[in-house]
Amino acid sequence: MISVKIQKNKDSKIVGYEVSGHSNSAEHGQDIICASVSSITQTAALGLLTVVGINIKFERDEAKGFQKVTLPSELSAEDQIYSDIILLTMLAGLSDLYEQYSDFIEIIIEEK
Repeated sequence: MISVKIQKNKDSKIVGYEVSGHSNSAEHGQDIICASVSSITQTAALGLLTVVGINIKFERDEAKGFQKVTLPSELSAEDQIYSDIILLTMLAGLSDLYEQYSDFIEIIIEEK
């Protein structure tokens, strides 16, 4: 199962996320669920890093099905708005996948 942990701060802003595991719904290279989760979460990381220019902490280990993104503790008001848009869009995409493939994905919201 793929586990997606979304970390939120006391203001309910997403400050990071962690993806781990494999869905095992198909053979490696044929698994559309893993590919979809990876595409959504990696695109969000790229958006934060290259489009908005936020210096995120990014860790990834494809063999283990692991990805972790952490935002800096302080963001400008403008960067906060852009990161909210990107991360809430990511969460919407993941939630849509969850509705269709809940046997293979779990989404956990952690409040800090």
